[in-house]
Amino acid sequence: MKRIFFPLLLFSFLLAGPLVSGLAVQGIQVNPNGVNVNANGVTVVFLTFGPLVNRVPAEGCWCGELVPAAPDIGFKCNPATIFGCLPARTDLSRRSGSSGFTDIMSIPASVSRRAYQAAQAGATSSFFYVRRFVNPAGGPDEFVAVTCRMSGGGARTPFALTDVKLSFDTLKPIMLIKSGEKPPAIRAEISYNGTGRLRGRWEVVLPGDEQPSVRDLLTEASLPIEERALQRRYTQVSRFNVFLPPGTKYMLSGPDPSKLPNTVEGQYLLLLRIEATDDKESDSNLTVVGAGAGVVHSGAVAGFPLPPLRYFVGSGTHIASELKLILPIENAVRPAAAPIDFSWTETPQAVFYRIEIEATQGLGVLSALLPPGKGIYRAPSWLKDKAADGNLRWRVVALDQTGNPISETAWRSLRLSQ
Repeated sequence: MKRIFFPLLLFSFLLAGPLVSGLAVQGIQVNPNGVNVNANGVTVVFLTFGPLVNRVPAEGCWCGELVPAAPDIGFKCNPATIFGCLPARTDLSRRSGSSGFTDIMSIPASVSRRAYQAAQAGATSSFFYVRRFVNPAGGPDEFVAVTCRMSGGGARTPFALTDVKLSFDTLKPIMLIKSGEKPPAIRAEISYNGTGRLRGRWEVVLPGDEQPSVRDLLTEASLPIEERALQRRYTQVSRFNVFLPPGTKYMLSGPDPSKLPNTVEGQYLLLLRIEATDDKESDSNLTVVGAGAGVVHSGAVAGFPLPPLRYFVGSGTHIASELKLILPIENAVRPAAAPIDFSWTETPQAVFYRIEIEATQGLGVLSALLPPGKGIYRAPSWLKDKAADGNLRWRVVALDQTGNPISETAWRSLRLSQ
């Protein structure tokens, strides 16, 4: 046994030599450095990098193989095996503390599919997420890798929300009610990975309240530890605390509709606020990476802001009989990276609606034809690229069955901020 064991040990050490040498000079660490991910869909994981000393975070990409990054530091993706890079719209990365960096790794389904296909073709069943850090002084870049082990998205996968849809128990996505009238029941369809407790509260943004920012709409677990207590709070309606078993979907009942404020005319926003919970698979150890002390619990992390549910209170039934624009309001400012929903009241005579969006120079940017019964349109992500100065205007035209206009709204201005 000794004659076999020691040569094997020496051979293993020689093979590992380049890897050990590469890691020895690695300054930035990541925790967790290995996670189970859903091979059949989206996965979201809270990562902490540190310490960042004279380093600036750059892109993050997924790949099937690593190669030495020399003359840079660490191991980078083999260009021939890159599955994709973190989209800008889901990049919620943020500096944390004096030397930490929080990264919400949102693996798209397209990346998981490519990794699964590579495994079917004979590659290993794991792949890598590699984040690059740049030296502004001109020194070598540094690459830090996380191992992603493909699984079924069950109990050993970090507990994370992958999609949330809020709706009233009606076909109308935007509810118009009279003052004092009780709205229909509310539900939230939640898609998720892993298992854990879903804990949080329902809050309402009243007319006149400051509107929530994109970061206010994130789940608490999607923020660095020091920012979690800084999210803006609104009028609380009710709380919930339920256990989500290993699965993919859960239907969360909304608050009692009779408890929703409905006496003052105007727009109300119902917010689903998800609090961070203790989940071992989602823990991130700050001490290990030199970014602080203790462990950050990040159960129920999400790579997107949770959508609010809007309802409007008016003084009579006429509010739904005339073609009017609802949101965004006149001269509204919307983050360019966030989805933009355009909404309006409908008129009974219309067979179709045409939404028109123009640049302020009068150049047509977008025109979409929509059926009745919706009253809402979500603009495509490329809309921000069509407004050179960030300024747009929009309106809605009601059409009859022959396509002729029967009613139209005035133009309304909108600005996209970077």
